[in-house]
Amino acid sequence: MTTSLILRLSLAFAFLYPPIAAFFDPYSWIGYFPDFTRGIVSDLLLLHLFGVVEIVIGGWLLWGKNLFYPSVAASVLLAGIVIFNTGQMDVLFRDISILGIALALALESFREKNRV
Repeated sequence: MTTSLILRLSLAFAFLYPPIAAFFDPYSWIGYFPDFTRGIVSDLLLLHLFGVVEIVIGGWLLWGKNLFYPSVAASVLLAGIVIFNTGQMDVLFRDISILGIALALALESFREKNRV
């Protein structure tokens, strides 16, 4: 197994688990959305639409093509989750480590793509 594959599998898991868990227990997950995102559509619709985005990112990471884009998207989403939920740092401290995985993948894929 290559380092890239281990990073991809780890990051994909972090993006595929939440939408599945949210399907079975949505009210445990909706609280992570900042107030300014709520009320535009129903909370459940917001949660499941976000879940689709997470599934796309996780699937793309598993697919392994053009990894820069899903890695950057994952980085942005994770940074947003941490920034807008600093009061829940006892739970979200792990997301900072996962953000590091996403940034490492983005950097690695950028370097690979730009090799001459």
